[in-house]
Amino acid sequence: MNQIPTAQNPSPENLLSFLPGEKRALALPPFSLPLTIVHGMHPGKKLLLTAGVHGCEYCSIVAAMELCRELDPKELSGSVVIAPIANMSGFYERLAALVAEDGKNLNRVFPGKADGSHSERLALEVTKLQDWADFYVDMHGGDLHEAMHPFVFVPGMADAQVTEYAREAAGYLDVDVRVLSKATTGAYNSAAIRGVPSLLIERGGLGVWTRAEVDAYKRDIYSLLHFLGMLPGKAEKGPAAQRELQRVVYLEAKVRGLWFPADDTRPGKSLRAGQFLGEIRDVQGTVVRRYEAEFDAMVLYMTVSLAVKEGTPLVAYG
Repeated sequence: MNQIPTAQNPSPENLLSFLPGEKRALALPPFSLPLTIVHGMHPGKKLLLTAGVHGCEYCSIVAAMELCRELDPKELSGSVVIAPIANMSGFYERLAALVAEDGKNLNRVFPGKADGSHSERLALEVTKLQDWADFYVDMHGGDLHEAMHPFVFVPGMADAQVTEYAREAAGYLDVDVRVLSKATTGAYNSAAIRGVPSLLIERGGLGVWTRAEVDAYKRDIYSLLHFLGMLPGKAEKGPAAQRELQRVVYLEAKVRGLWFPADDTRPGKSLRAGQFLGEIRDVQGTVVRRYEAEFDAMVLYMTVSLAVKEGTPLVAYG
């Protein structure tokens, strides 16, 4: 197996000081973070793609890996940096959402700390790449226990011009829903708050990937490259009529137990206010908590795991 060379001077400026038309695979120290850098033949924007921030969201990881091989620097204007598996230890240990070294959720510790834990120091290295970029896409999907309807998050807590540019870019994706995030956590929100237009795309889930979902993911990224003027040809709006959700409920378990979702609580399904979403039972089968929809909405994603503990996400709808 060919070993990926370690970057000797890993600042973003040095990583991108290649000749036009070069493509390189490097390992970013001190975490051996795999990067593919595609430096186009022509000047243009700088795009950062990360996948595998959550190491078991496989559709995004496979799509990013294939993009590493497919992108041709001879056709590209500008530069693309791809980190196909940002959370390497979580990937190999098959940990849902967590980093093996410290048990933290990498997506909750941005922008990171130089003197922090493993996750916080890793987040800081990704933050440096974000600050180099003109646009950032964090590629996600449902985790091992999550079923999901494809959608995109747009950062809502950034400056208005950053949010609006990200919203415009989202319109070129083949998803019918975008969520205007009110959060300040997460890799893409952190970047947007610092002035880098960013998106978080969600596709796939349940610990599997399919050719159809990977190809759809890649089409989204290629559409963004056209929108950013980094590939020749006119950018075309996504075929889906995209609507924006500004009110979303991220329902979490209040108790430990066994999760029994309702038959109609499925990604992409419509809900009515007051509709039964599911219930948590104890090991004797006694219902200990019932959940109902607060308003008319659509299910974005849900947990399919039977076992849940306090704080486990159950359903997101908006």
